[in-house]
Amino acid sequence: MSHAQRPAMLLGDAPVMTYRQLADAAAAFAHGVSVRCAIRPGDRIAILAANTPEYLVALYGSWWAGAVVVPVNAKLHPREAAYILADCAAALVVASADWADALQVQAACPAGAQVLAMGGAQWQEILESRPAGLCSRDAGDLAWLFYTSGTTGRPKGAMLSHRNLMAMTFNYFSDVDAIDPDDAIVHAAPFSHGSGLYNIPHVVAGAAHVFPRSKGFDPAEIVALCQTLHGVTLFAAPTMVKRLSEHVAAAGASLPGLKTIVYGGGPMYVSELKRALERIGDKFVQIYGQGESPMTITVLSRNLHRDTGHPRHEQRLASVGVPHHGIEVVIRGEDGAALATGEIGEVTVRGDPVMAGYWKNPAASAAALRDGWLWTGDLGAMDDEGFLTLKDRSKDLIISGGSNIYPREVEEVLLTHPDIAEAAVLGAPHPDWGETVVAFVVLRAGALFDAAALDAHCLGQLARFKRPKHYRVVAELPKNHYGKVVKTVLRDLLNAQPTSPADRSGGRV
Repeated sequence: MSHAQRPAMLLGDAPVMTYRQLADAAAAFAHGVSVRCAIRPGDRIAILAANTPEYLVALYGSWWAGAVVVPVNAKLHPREAAYILADCAAALVVASADWADALQVQAACPAGAQVLAMGGAQWQEILESRPAGLCSRDAGDLAWLFYTSGTTGRPKGAMLSHRNLMAMTFNYFSDVDAIDPDDAIVHAAPFSHGSGLYNIPHVVAGAAHVFPRSKGFDPAEIVALCQTLHGVTLFAAPTMVKRLSEHVAAAGASLPGLKTIVYGGGPMYVSELKRALERIGDKFVQIYGQGESPMTITVLSRNLHRDTGHPRHEQRLASVGVPHHGIEVVIRGEDGAALATGEIGEVTVRGDPVMAGYWKNPAASAAALRDGWLWTGDLGAMDDEGFLTLKDRSKDLIISGGSNIYPREVEEVLLTHPDIAEAAVLGAPHPDWGETVVAFVVLRAGALFDAAALDAHCLGQLARFKRPKHYRVVAELPKNHYGKVVKTVLRDLLNAQPTSPADRSGGRV
Protein backbone atom coordinates (compact mmCIF):
# COMPACT_ATOMS: atom_id res chain seq x y z
CA MET A 1 0.00 0.00 0.00
CA SER A 2 1.88 3.04 -1.30
CA HIS A 3 0.01 5.56 0.89
CA ALA A 4 -0.27 3.44 4.04
CA GLN A 5 1.02 6.09 6.44
CA ARG A 6 -0.72 9.06 4.83
CA PRO A 7 -3.77 10.53 6.57
CA ALA A 8 -6.93 9.04 5.11
CA MET A 9 -9.46 10.90 7.24
CA LEU A 10 -9.63 14.04 9.33
CA LEU A 11 -12.38 15.36 11.57
CA GLY A 12 -12.05 19.06 10.98
CA ASP A 13 -8.27 19.46 10.85
CA ALA A 14 -7.60 16.63 13.35
CA PRO A 15 -6.26 13.33 11.91
CA VAL A 16 -8.47 10.27 12.54
CA MET A 17 -7.03 7.40 10.50
CA THR A 18 -4.19 6.64 8.12
CA TYR A 19 -4.83 4.64 4.98
CA ARG A 20 -3.36 1.57 6.69
CA GLN A 21 -5.79 1.99 9.56
CA LEU A 22 -8.69 2.54 7.15
CA ALA A 23 -7.84 -0.64 5.25
CA ASP A 24 -7.58 -2.60 8.50
CA ALA A 25 -10.91 -1.20 9.74
CA ALA A 26 -12.64 -2.03 6.42
CA ALA A 27 -11.29 -5.59 6.51
CA ALA A 28 -12.44 -6.03 10.12
CA PHE A 29 -15.86 -4.58 9.28
CA ALA A 30 -16.19 -7.06 6.41
CA HIS A 31 -15.39 -10.01 8.66
CA GLY A 32 -17.60 -8.75 11.48
CA VAL A 33 -20.75 -8.23 9.40
CA SER A 34 -20.21 -11.51 7.57
CA VAL A 35 -19.99 -13.49 10.83
CA ARG A 36 -22.30 -11.53 13.13
CA CYS A 37 -24.88 -10.31 10.62
CA ALA A 38 -24.68 -13.11 8.03
CA ILE A 39 -23.96 -10.66 5.20
CA ARG A 40 -23.20 -12.37 1.91
CA PRO A 41 -21.90 -11.01 -1.42
CA GLY A 42 -24.66 -9.14 -3.19
CA ASP A 43 -26.60 -8.28 -0.01
CA ARG A 44 -27.56 -4.64 0.37
CA ILE A 45 -26.03 -2.65 3.22
CA ALA A 46 -27.71 0.72 3.68
CA ILE A 47 -25.76 3.56 5.29
CA LEU A 48 -27.91 6.17 6.99
CA ALA A 49 -25.75 8.78 8.67
CA ALA A 50 -24.49 12.31 8.39
CA ASN A 51 -20.97 12.86 7.06
CA THR A 52 -18.64 11.22 9.58
CA PRO A 53 -15.37 9.26 9.39
CA GLU A 54 -17.29 6.07 10.25
CA TYR A 55 -19.10 6.46 6.92
CA LEU A 56 -15.96 5.72 4.93
CA VAL A 57 -15.25 2.63 7.06
CA ALA A 58 -18.77 1.30 6.44
CA LEU A 59 -18.57 2.06 2.72
CA TYR A 60 -15.28 0.30 2.04
CA GLY A 61 -16.00 -2.42 4.58
CA SER A 62 -19.22 -3.23 2.73
CA TRP A 63 -17.39 -3.51 -0.58
CA TRP A 64 -14.65 -5.56 1.09
CA ALA A 65 -17.39 -8.03 2.04
CA GLY A 66 -18.78 -8.05 -1.51
CA ALA A 67 -22.00 -6.27 -0.51
CA VAL A 68 -23.89 -3.56 -2.37
CA VAL A 69 -23.93 -0.15 -0.64
CA VAL A 70 -27.10 1.91 -0.44
CA PRO A 71 -26.18 5.37 0.88
CA VAL A 72 -29.33 7.12 2.15
CA ASN A 73 -29.52 10.84 2.74
CA ALA A 74 -29.51 11.43 6.50
CA LYS A 75 -31.78 14.47 6.08
CA LEU A 76 -34.72 12.41 4.86
CA HIS A 77 -37.85 11.95 6.91
CA PRO A 78 -38.00 8.47 8.52
CA ARG A 79 -40.91 7.55 6.23
CA GLU A 80 -38.83 8.47 3.18
CA ALA A 81 -35.85 6.49 4.46
CA ALA A 82 -38.12 3.55 5.25
CA TYR A 83 -39.31 3.42 1.64
CA ILE A 84 -35.72 3.16 0.34
CA LEU A 85 -34.76 0.53 2.92
CA ALA A 86 -37.76 -1.58 1.99
CA ASP A 87 -37.33 -1.08 -1.75
CA CYS A 88 -33.72 -2.27 -1.72
CA ALA A 89 -34.49 -5.04 0.80
CA ALA A 90 -31.60 -3.94 3.00
CA ALA A 91 -30.10 -6.79 5.00
CA LEU A 92 -28.18 -4.41 7.27
CA VAL A 93 -28.64 -0.73 8.08
CA VAL A 94 -25.53 1.03 9.37
CA ALA A 95 -26.77 4.18 11.06
CA SER A 96 -25.63 6.99 13.27
CA ALA A 97 -26.90 6.64 16.84
CA ASP A 98 -29.83 9.03 16.36
CA TRP A 99 -30.98 7.25 13.23
CA ALA A 100 -30.52 3.81 14.78
CA ASP A 101 -32.98 4.81 17.52
CA ALA A 102 -35.42 6.22 14.97
CA LEU A 103 -35.25 3.09 12.86
CA GLN A 104 -35.90 0.80 15.79
CA VAL A 105 -38.68 2.92 17.30
CA GLN A 106 -40.52 3.52 14.04
CA ALA A 107 -39.96 0.04 12.66
CA ALA A 108 -38.67 1.56 9.46
CA CYS A 109 -36.46 -1.37 8.56
CA PRO A 110 -37.72 -4.11 6.26
CA ALA A 111 -38.44 -7.50 7.80
CA GLY A 112 -35.26 -9.31 8.72
CA ALA A 113 -32.99 -6.27 8.45
CA GLN A 114 -30.49 -5.65 11.24
CA VAL A 115 -29.39 -2.28 12.59
CA LEU A 116 -25.76 -1.47 13.40
CA ALA A 117 -25.27 1.79 15.29
CA MET A 118 -22.06 3.62 14.48
CA GLY A 119 -19.88 3.98 17.55
CA GLY A 120 -21.97 1.60 19.65
CA ALA A 121 -20.78 -1.50 21.47
CA GLN A 122 -21.47 -3.83 18.54
CA TRP A 123 -19.70 -1.43 16.18
CA GLN A 124 -16.60 -1.50 18.37
CA GLU A 125 -16.72 -5.30 18.61
CA ILE A 126 -16.97 -5.60 14.85
CA LEU A 127 -13.97 -3.31 14.30
CA GLU A 128 -11.98 -5.52 16.65
CA SER A 129 -12.71 -8.56 14.48
CA ARG A 130 -9.90 -10.28 12.67
CA PRO A 131 -9.58 -8.93 9.08
CA ALA A 132 -11.40 -10.69 6.29
CA GLY A 133 -9.93 -11.45 2.91
CA LEU A 134 -11.07 -9.17 0.11
CA CYS A 135 -14.16 -10.58 -1.60
CA SER A 136 -13.61 -10.98 -5.34
CA ARG A 137 -16.26 -9.28 -7.47
CA ASP A 138 -16.63 -8.82 -11.23
CA ALA A 139 -16.57 -5.37 -12.82
CA GLY A 140 -20.19 -5.75 -13.87
CA ASP A 141 -21.43 -6.65 -10.39
CA LEU A 142 -23.65 -4.19 -8.59
CA ALA A 143 -21.71 -1.85 -6.27
CA TRP A 144 -23.94 1.12 -5.37
CA LEU A 145 -27.69 1.67 -5.43
CA PHE A 146 -28.05 5.40 -6.03
CA TYR A 147 -31.56 6.53 -5.15
CA THR A 148 -32.89 9.53 -7.05
CA SER A 149 -34.12 12.51 -5.06
CA GLY A 150 -37.75 11.66 -5.78
CA THR A 151 -38.94 15.25 -6.37
CA THR A 152 -41.59 14.04 -8.84
CA GLY A 153 -42.55 10.70 -7.26
CA ARG A 154 -41.07 7.73 -5.48
CA PRO A 155 -37.25 7.59 -5.66
CA LYS A 156 -35.77 4.94 -7.92
CA GLY A 157 -32.56 3.01 -7.31
CA ALA A 158 -30.07 3.50 -10.16
CA MET A 159 -27.94 0.36 -10.33
CA LEU A 160 -24.27 1.32 -10.52
CA SER A 161 -21.69 -1.40 -11.08
CA HIS A 162 -18.03 -1.43 -10.13
CA ARG A 163 -17.32 -0.71 -13.81
CA ASN A 164 -19.57 2.36 -13.72
CA LEU A 165 -17.72 3.72 -10.68
CA MET A 166 -14.34 2.92 -12.22
CA ALA A 167 -15.28 4.77 -15.42
CA MET A 168 -16.46 7.77 -13.37
CA THR A 169 -13.13 7.76 -11.52
CA PHE A 170 -11.10 7.70 -14.74
CA ASN A 171 -13.18 10.59 -16.08
CA TYR A 172 -12.42 12.59 -12.96
CA PHE A 173 -8.69 12.29 -13.60
CA SER A 174 -8.93 12.89 -17.34
CA ASP A 175 -11.43 15.75 -17.39
CA VAL A 176 -12.12 17.25 -13.96
CA ASP A 177 -8.92 17.61 -11.95
CA ALA A 178 -5.57 16.13 -10.98
CA ILE A 179 -5.22 14.97 -7.37
CA ASP A 180 -1.98 15.01 -5.39
CA PRO A 181 -1.53 12.81 -2.28
CA ASP A 182 -1.07 16.00 -0.25
CA ASP A 183 -4.53 17.24 -1.30
CA ALA A 184 -7.78 16.96 0.64
CA ILE A 185 -11.47 16.75 -0.22
CA VAL A 186 -13.87 18.38 2.24
CA HIS A 187 -17.14 16.44 2.41
CA ALA A 188 -19.60 19.25 3.15
CA ALA A 189 -22.28 18.00 0.76
CA PRO A 190 -24.21 14.79 1.56
CA PHE A 191 -21.99 11.74 1.31
CA SER A 192 -24.96 9.83 -0.08
CA HIS A 193 -24.62 11.65 -3.38
CA GLY A 194 -21.98 13.65 -5.29
CA SER A 195 -19.45 14.22 -2.52
CA GLY A 196 -19.57 10.54 -1.61
CA LEU A 197 -19.08 9.44 -5.20
CA TYR A 198 -16.03 11.69 -5.46
CA ASN A 199 -14.45 9.95 -2.49
CA ILE A 200 -13.30 7.23 -4.89
CA PRO A 201 -10.79 9.19 -7.02
CA HIS A 202 -9.42 10.75 -3.84
CA VAL A 203 -8.90 7.31 -2.29
CA VAL A 204 -7.18 6.18 -5.50
CA ALA A 205 -4.83 9.18 -5.24
CA GLY A 206 -4.20 8.74 -1.51
CA ALA A 207 -5.59 12.18 -0.63
CA ALA A 208 -7.19 13.05 2.72
CA HIS A 209 -10.93 13.03 3.39
CA VAL A 210 -12.04 15.85 5.64
CA PHE A 211 -15.32 15.55 7.52
CA PRO A 212 -16.48 18.93 8.86
CA ARG A 213 -17.27 18.98 12.56
CA SER A 214 -20.63 20.53 11.66
CA LYS A 215 -21.36 17.38 9.60
CA GLY A 216 -22.58 19.64 6.80
CA PHE A 217 -21.98 22.88 4.93
CA ASP A 218 -21.03 25.95 6.95
CA PRO A 219 -19.27 28.68 4.90
CA ALA A 220 -17.32 29.97 7.91
CA GLU A 221 -16.10 26.44 8.64
CA ILE A 222 -14.99 25.97 5.00
CA VAL A 223 -13.05 29.23 5.18
CA ALA A 224 -11.39 28.13 8.42
CA LEU A 225 -10.40 24.74 6.96
CA CYS A 226 -8.86 26.47 3.95
CA GLN A 227 -6.53 28.33 6.30
CA THR A 228 -4.84 25.13 7.51
CA LEU A 229 -5.37 22.55 4.74
CA HIS A 230 -3.64 22.36 1.37
CA GLY A 231 -5.07 21.51 -2.03
CA VAL A 232 -8.69 21.53 -0.88
CA THR A 233 -11.42 20.28 -3.21
CA LEU A 234 -15.09 20.83 -2.45
CA PHE A 235 -18.03 19.34 -4.30
CA ALA A 236 -20.89 21.82 -4.00
CA ALA A 237 -24.40 22.36 -5.24
CA PRO A 238 -24.92 25.81 -6.81
CA THR A 239 -26.75 27.01 -3.70
CA MET A 240 -23.65 26.18 -1.64
CA VAL A 241 -21.41 28.06 -4.08
CA LYS A 242 -23.68 31.08 -3.76
CA ARG A 243 -23.60 30.98 0.05
CA LEU A 244 -19.82 30.60 0.14
CA SER A 245 -19.40 33.45 -2.35
CA GLU A 246 -21.63 35.74 -0.30
CA HIS A 247 -19.83 34.84 2.93
CA VAL A 248 -16.42 35.53 1.39
CA ALA A 249 -17.64 38.91 0.16
CA ALA A 250 -19.30 39.88 3.45
CA ALA A 251 -16.44 38.73 5.68
CA GLY A 252 -13.60 39.82 3.39
CA ALA A 253 -12.33 36.26 3.73
CA SER A 254 -9.65 34.49 1.71
CA LEU A 255 -9.32 30.80 0.86
CA PRO A 256 -5.55 30.17 0.58
CA GLY A 257 -5.83 26.38 0.76
CA LEU A 258 -8.64 26.05 -1.80
CA LYS A 259 -7.72 24.29 -5.03
CA THR A 260 -10.99 23.36 -6.72
CA ILE A 261 -14.74 23.70 -6.36
CA VAL A 262 -16.57 21.16 -8.49
CA TYR A 263 -20.17 22.25 -8.80
CA GLY A 264 -23.22 20.57 -10.23
CA GLY A 265 -26.57 19.07 -9.35
CA GLY A 266 -28.67 22.00 -10.49
CA PRO A 267 -28.62 25.19 -12.57
CA MET A 268 -25.76 27.58 -11.84
CA TYR A 269 -26.96 30.93 -13.13
CA VAL A 270 -24.40 32.98 -15.04
CA SER A 271 -24.79 36.11 -12.90
CA GLU A 272 -24.10 34.13 -9.72
CA LEU A 273 -21.19 32.25 -11.29
CA LYS A 274 -19.53 35.47 -12.43
CA ARG A 275 -19.78 36.89 -8.91
CA ALA A 276 -18.26 33.71 -7.47
CA LEU A 277 -15.39 33.85 -9.97
CA GLU A 278 -14.68 37.46 -8.99
CA ARG A 279 -14.74 36.71 -5.26
CA ILE A 280 -13.11 33.26 -5.10
CA GLY A 281 -11.01 33.11 -8.27
CA ASP A 282 -10.61 30.58 -11.05
CA LYS A 283 -11.16 27.55 -8.84
CA PHE A 284 -14.26 26.23 -10.60
CA VAL A 285 -15.10 23.12 -12.61
CA GLN A 286 -18.68 22.32 -13.56
CA ILE A 287 -19.91 18.78 -14.10
CA TYR A 288 -23.26 17.63 -15.42
CA GLY A 289 -24.34 14.13 -14.53
CA GLN A 290 -27.17 12.17 -13.00
CA GLY A 291 -27.38 9.28 -10.60
CA GLU A 292 -28.02 7.26 -13.74
CA SER A 293 -24.64 8.36 -15.17
CA PRO A 294 -22.84 9.37 -11.99
CA MET A 295 -21.12 12.75 -12.19
CA THR A 296 -20.21 11.98 -15.78
CA ILE A 297 -22.00 13.42 -18.80
CA THR A 298 -20.32 16.75 -19.57
CA VAL A 299 -17.69 18.98 -17.97
CA LEU A 300 -16.82 22.68 -18.11
CA SER A 301 -13.15 22.79 -17.19
CA ARG A 302 -11.23 25.29 -15.10
CA ASN A 303 -9.49 26.54 -18.26
CA LEU A 304 -12.83 27.26 -19.93
CA HIS A 305 -14.01 29.17 -16.86
CA ARG A 306 -10.91 31.36 -16.90
CA ASP A 307 -10.86 31.99 -20.67
CA THR A 308 -12.52 35.40 -20.39
CA GLY A 309 -11.06 36.60 -23.69
CA HIS A 310 -13.00 34.09 -25.74
CA PRO A 311 -15.77 35.79 -27.76
CA ARG A 312 -18.31 33.19 -26.56
CA HIS A 313 -17.13 33.05 -22.98
CA GLU A 314 -20.47 34.02 -21.44
CA GLN A 315 -22.34 31.50 -23.59
CA ARG A 316 -19.88 28.85 -22.44
CA LEU A 317 -20.46 29.77 -18.79
CA ALA A 318 -24.19 29.27 -19.43
CA SER A 319 -23.49 25.79 -20.80
CA VAL A 320 -22.59 22.59 -18.96
CA GLY A 321 -19.50 22.09 -21.10
CA VAL A 322 -18.48 19.33 -23.45
CA PRO A 323 -18.87 15.53 -23.14
CA HIS A 324 -16.43 13.68 -20.93
CA HIS A 325 -13.93 11.48 -22.73
CA GLY A 326 -15.54 8.22 -23.80
CA ILE A 327 -19.06 9.62 -23.38
CA GLU A 328 -21.40 10.13 -26.33
CA VAL A 329 -24.07 12.81 -26.05
CA VAL A 330 -26.75 13.19 -28.71
CA ILE A 331 -29.76 15.52 -28.74
CA ARG A 332 -32.85 13.71 -29.97
CA GLY A 333 -36.41 14.55 -30.91
CA GLU A 334 -39.46 12.71 -29.64
CA ASP A 335 -39.16 10.22 -32.52
CA GLY A 336 -35.65 9.30 -31.38
CA ALA A 337 -33.91 10.88 -34.35
CA ALA A 338 -30.75 12.94 -33.75
CA LEU A 339 -31.33 16.66 -34.11
CA ALA A 340 -29.17 19.16 -35.93
CA THR A 341 -26.74 21.51 -34.18
CA GLY A 342 -28.61 24.17 -32.22
CA GLU A 343 -31.93 22.34 -32.13
CA ILE A 344 -33.50 21.66 -28.75
CA GLY A 345 -34.40 18.12 -27.76
CA GLU A 346 -33.83 15.52 -25.06
CA VAL A 347 -30.27 14.83 -23.96
CA THR A 348 -29.32 11.18 -24.49
CA VAL A 349 -26.10 9.61 -23.24
CA ARG A 350 -24.09 6.46 -23.91
CA GLY A 351 -20.87 5.30 -22.21
CA ASP A 352 -19.33 3.13 -19.51
CA PRO A 353 -20.62 5.19 -16.54
CA VAL A 354 -24.30 4.71 -17.55
CA MET A 355 -26.31 2.54 -15.14
CA ALA A 356 -27.61 -0.93 -15.92
CA GLY A 357 -31.17 0.12 -15.02
CA TYR A 358 -33.38 0.80 -12.02
CA TRP A 359 -33.53 -1.69 -9.16
CA LYS A 360 -36.55 -3.98 -9.59
CA ASN A 361 -38.30 -1.47 -11.86
CA PRO A 362 -38.33 -2.84 -15.41
CA ALA A 363 -40.89 -0.31 -16.66
CA ALA A 364 -38.82 2.69 -15.55
CA SER A 365 -35.66 1.02 -16.87
CA ALA A 366 -37.22 0.48 -20.30
CA ALA A 367 -38.37 4.11 -20.44
CA ALA A 368 -34.94 5.48 -19.51
CA LEU A 369 -32.70 3.07 -21.44
CA ARG A 370 -33.46 2.61 -25.12
CA ASP A 371 -31.12 0.87 -27.55
CA GLY A 372 -28.18 1.41 -25.21
CA TRP A 373 -28.86 5.14 -24.69
CA LEU A 374 -29.89 6.83 -21.46
CA TRP A 375 -32.71 9.30 -21.99
CA THR A 376 -32.03 11.87 -19.28
CA GLY A 377 -35.31 13.77 -19.26
CA ASP A 378 -33.31 16.99 -19.70
CA LEU A 379 -33.83 19.30 -22.65
CA GLY A 380 -30.77 20.86 -24.25
CA ALA A 381 -29.01 21.95 -27.40
CA MET A 382 -25.48 21.34 -28.69
CA ASP A 383 -23.57 24.13 -30.42
CA ASP A 384 -21.10 23.75 -33.28
CA GLU A 385 -18.17 23.45 -30.83
CA GLY A 386 -19.74 20.60 -28.87
CA PHE A 387 -20.91 22.64 -25.86
CA LEU A 388 -24.17 21.44 -24.33
CA THR A 389 -26.56 24.02 -22.94
CA LEU A 390 -29.40 22.69 -20.82
CA LYS A 391 -32.76 24.35 -21.13
CA ASP A 392 -34.85 22.56 -18.54
CA ARG A 393 -36.28 19.27 -17.50
CA SER A 394 -38.74 18.18 -20.18
CA LYS A 395 -41.57 18.27 -17.63
CA ASP A 396 -40.82 21.96 -16.88
CA LEU A 397 -41.14 23.20 -20.48
CA ILE A 398 -43.83 25.89 -20.82
CA ILE A 399 -45.87 25.98 -24.03
CA SER A 400 -47.76 29.24 -24.41
CA GLY A 401 -49.66 30.05 -27.57
CA GLY A 402 -47.81 27.25 -29.34
CA SER A 403 -44.38 28.68 -28.47
CA ASN A 404 -41.84 26.92 -26.25
CA ILE A 405 -40.57 28.83 -23.23
CA TYR A 406 -37.68 27.47 -21.17
CA PRO A 407 -37.95 28.57 -17.52
CA ARG A 408 -34.20 28.72 -16.99
CA GLU A 409 -33.85 31.38 -19.69
CA VAL A 410 -36.36 33.61 -17.88
CA GLU A 411 -34.81 32.87 -14.48
CA GLU A 412 -31.36 33.88 -15.76
CA VAL A 413 -32.75 37.29 -16.76
CA LEU A 414 -34.68 37.85 -13.53
CA LEU A 415 -31.57 37.13 -11.48
CA THR A 416 -29.67 39.95 -13.16
CA HIS A 417 -32.12 42.45 -11.62
CA PRO A 418 -30.59 43.99 -8.47
CA ASP A 419 -33.75 43.45 -6.38
CA ILE A 420 -34.07 39.71 -7.04
CA ALA A 421 -32.19 37.20 -4.87
CA GLU A 422 -33.80 34.02 -6.20
CA ALA A 423 -36.30 33.14 -8.92
CA ALA A 424 -38.19 30.10 -10.15
CA VAL A 425 -40.37 30.14 -13.24
CA LEU A 426 -43.11 27.71 -14.23
CA GLY A 427 -46.27 27.54 -16.31
CA ALA A 428 -49.82 27.91 -15.08
CA PRO A 429 -52.88 26.77 -17.08
CA HIS A 430 -54.48 29.44 -19.26
CA PRO A 431 -57.80 29.00 -21.12
CA ASP A 432 -56.64 30.79 -24.28
CA TRP A 433 -52.87 30.33 -24.43
CA GLY A 434 -52.54 26.88 -22.91
CA GLU A 435 -50.06 28.09 -20.30
CA THR A 436 -48.88 31.41 -18.98
CA VAL A 437 -45.55 32.27 -17.35
CA VAL A 438 -45.48 32.68 -13.56
CA ALA A 439 -42.38 33.79 -11.67
CA PHE A 440 -41.85 33.09 -7.98
CA VAL A 441 -39.30 35.60 -6.72
CA VAL A 442 -37.37 36.16 -3.49
CA LEU A 443 -36.45 39.81 -2.93
CA ARG A 444 -33.09 40.96 -1.66
CA ALA A 445 -33.06 42.48 1.82
CA GLY A 446 -34.58 45.95 1.77
CA ALA A 447 -35.92 45.69 -1.78
CA LEU A 448 -39.50 46.56 -2.69
CA PHE A 449 -41.44 44.65 -5.32
CA ASP A 450 -41.96 46.61 -8.56
CA ALA A 451 -43.71 44.64 -11.30
CA ALA A 452 -43.25 47.42 -13.86
CA ALA A 453 -39.51 47.50 -13.28
CA LEU A 454 -39.27 43.73 -13.61
CA ASP A 455 -41.33 43.84 -16.81
CA ALA A 456 -39.06 46.47 -18.32
CA HIS A 457 -35.99 44.50 -17.28
CA CYS A 458 -37.31 41.32 -18.90
CA LEU A 459 -38.48 43.06 -22.08
CA GLY A 460 -34.99 44.47 -22.50
CA GLN A 461 -33.59 40.95 -22.82
CA LEU A 462 -36.44 38.59 -23.74
CA ALA A 463 -39.15 38.28 -26.34
CA ARG A 464 -42.46 39.67 -25.02
CA PHE A 465 -44.17 36.27 -24.96
CA LYS A 466 -41.52 34.95 -22.54
CA ARG A 467 -42.03 37.74 -19.99
CA PRO A 468 -43.70 36.60 -16.73
CA LYS A 469 -47.38 37.49 -16.75
CA HIS A 470 -47.71 36.92 -13.01
CA TYR A 471 -45.36 37.32 -10.05
CA ARG A 472 -45.51 35.71 -6.66
CA VAL A 473 -43.24 37.09 -3.92
CA VAL A 474 -42.13 34.40 -1.47
CA ALA A 475 -39.82 34.48 1.54
CA GLU A 476 -37.84 31.52 0.17
CA LEU A 477 -38.02 28.92 -2.55
CA PRO A 478 -38.77 25.33 -1.51
CA LYS A 479 -35.67 23.17 -1.92
CA ASN A 480 -34.91 19.51 -1.41
CA HIS A 481 -32.03 18.17 0.68
CA TYR A 482 -29.55 18.76 -2.18
CA GLY A 483 -30.45 22.42 -2.70
CA LYS A 484 -32.60 21.91 -5.81
CA VAL A 485 -35.76 23.98 -6.13
CA VAL A 486 -38.78 21.68 -5.85
CA LYS A 487 -41.14 23.02 -8.47
CA THR A 488 -43.82 20.49 -7.59
CA VAL A 489 -44.34 22.45 -4.34
CA LEU A 490 -44.66 25.67 -6.32
CA ARG A 491 -47.19 24.00 -8.61
CA ASP A 492 -49.19 22.98 -5.57
CA LEU A 493 -49.18 26.63 -4.44
CA LEU A 494 -50.45 27.68 -7.85
CA ASN A 495 -53.18 25.07 -7.77
CA ALA A 496 -54.23 26.23 -4.30
CA GLN A 497 -54.11 29.93 -5.27
CA PRO A 498 -54.62 30.30 -9.04
CA THR A 499 -53.14 33.30 -10.81
CA SER A 500 -55.14 36.52 -10.93
CA PRO A 501 -54.57 40.13 -12.04
CA ALA A 502 -53.51 40.89 -8.45
CA ASP A 503 -50.34 38.93 -9.06
CA ARG A 504 -49.04 41.86 -11.12
CA SER A 505 -48.42 43.63 -7.84
CA GLY A 506 -46.49 40.74 -6.36
CA GLY A 507 -49.18 38.59 -4.81
CA ARG A 508 -47.65 36.95 -1.74
CA VAL A 509 -48.00 33.27 -0.89
